[in-house]
Amino acid sequence: MSTHSELARDLFIKGYNCAQSVFAAFYDETGLAIDTALKTASSFGGGMGGLREVCGAVTGMFMVVGLKYGYTDASDKRAKTEHYRRIQDLAKQFTEENGSIICRELLGLSIKHDNPIPGDRKENYQKKRPCAELVEQAARMLDEYILSKKNGGENYD
Repeated sequence: MSTHSELARDLFIKGYNCAQSVFAAFYDETGLAIDTALKTASSFGGGMGGLREVCGAVTGMFMVVGLKYGYTDASDKRAKTEHYRRIQDLAKQFTEENGSIICRELLGLSIKHDNPIPGDRKENYQKKRPCAELVEQAARMLDEYILSKKNGGENYD
């Protein structure tokens, strides 16, 4: 287990949402203060504000990748293409390991959940939901990705 995956899991266990847990765990890589990271990702838990769409752990992972490797020139089609490709590659890897990147599908829910009141995290919560493991896994995947980039991996020429 990586330090980031441990921190992500710890943040989730403390009550932060999946996106916050992954994004804030990489505060050292993004250069953000942890409070800023937590606020920035706060809207994306529960599959986008409880809508059960894209998994918050995946969103947090994408946010880190955007801060570290994203593009800033709107006219640079090559940079935009490379960035979208890296996001799609990470989504594919997550899907291959978990079957989906959609929160409700990962949780085995048949309908969208649009209740704005988050569920209580009682003792059985961790046993019924894979979220802590998904947060840990997304952080581990992200560590592997960052390491591969540092070692010269991912060249889309």
